[in-house]
Amino acid sequence: MRNKFMIAAVLVMASFMLVLGAGIDDDDKKYRASVLMEVRTGMVLDEYNGNVRMNAGCLSKLMSILLIAEDIETGKYSTGDVLTASDSVTGTKGAVVWLEAGDTMTVDELLKSVIVGNANDALTVLAEKSEQTVDKFVMRMNSEAFDLGLRDTAFYSPYGYHDEREYTTAHDIAVICAELAKYDFLTPYFSTWRDFVGEGRTELVNENKFSRTYDYHIGFKAVHSDFTGYCLAEGGDNGKGMRCVAVVLGAEDEETMYDTAKLLLKNGYTGYKVTTTMFPEEMMRPLQIRNGEEPAAEMMIRSQSLLAVPRGVASLDTVVVLPEYVQAPVKRGQQVGTAAFYNGSTLVCETPVIVKSDVKRLSFAFVLRNMLLKMIKKHC
Repeated sequence: MRNKFMIAAVLVMASFMLVLGAGIDDDDKKYRASVLMEVRTGMVLDEYNGNVRMNAGCLSKLMSILLIAEDIETGKYSTGDVLTASDSVTGTKGAVVWLEAGDTMTVDELLKSVIVGNANDALTVLAEKSEQTVDKFVMRMNSEAFDLGLRDTAFYSPYGYHDEREYTTAHDIAVICAELAKYDFLTPYFSTWRDFVGEGRTELVNENKFSRTYDYHIGFKAVHSDFTGYCLAEGGDNGKGMRCVAVVLGAEDEETMYDTAKLLLKNGYTGYKVTTTMFPEEMMRPLQIRNGEEPAAEMMIRSQSLLAVPRGVASLDTVVVLPEYVQAPVKRGQQVGTAAFYNGSTLVCETPVIVKSDVKRLSFAFVLRNMLLKMIKKHC
């Protein structure tokens, strides 16, 4: 990795999105939007209309599943718990597993019904277990979406019913999927093509054919409707360190949806690798501190980042941007600059440079104490 230093008073704000382009032509698209994202880094490797707001239909359920996975992981309830359906399941629209008020089902079967069978009544039972009411669950969906940085997504139900007010983007769906990929216990559900619940009375069939045909499949969802067209969020792991998510929204037909996602994922596996910044901090000289109890302070990079870069890249250029000095006081962990990593002229990412320790402002008492100590040493 080549390293360069620049001295400047202006700091550049951090940005962790990279669009490198993985080889899908922009001409004559048969879909409305797409994104290819590397899961561990969250870096965008390819996109087309990736940040354009649109309705993605039942892909909204992926956010619902994320919240349920969080609650299971944190012990709020377990897959073995038996839940009872409330009156809220009565008259549920769309796909269902025919639950009625008072019926019981394990969380395992309910979650399977939602992921494999797209069942809205099963989702109602889980949403009420998580947040007492469906409305509160939707509020949490939006709150957690905001926490994930999803500023182009708004949910109005956990189900993905068509609603002109609801919107998301291919990018935001990819972020949700990258979060879902952290929960390994979900993979068997997402990888199930056909199963039964309710003591074998109700059959579930996964609409995502990649659950049975794609060797690298780790999960997620396929949906279609007259309003949204064909939409797919597909995650894959090539077993060689690359985990990617491909999102395709508004495809004209099923073939286009699957072919586009598969090509995006293939380009991600063959065209990119995951590496780390590995910047040697000893190359940064101490930063001058004016009017401080110490004349300088050591610095460090806040975090060494994992990056997805083209396979042909042997090294990255590093540009460290720092002021000539800062005024005391300085707090431990305070950002004083940035380290920017470049692939040629392309900015890959930036990360903050911070101070390692506190430096207090120079005071009269401190100066007087030091003078007295020097006088004592001189006369000893």
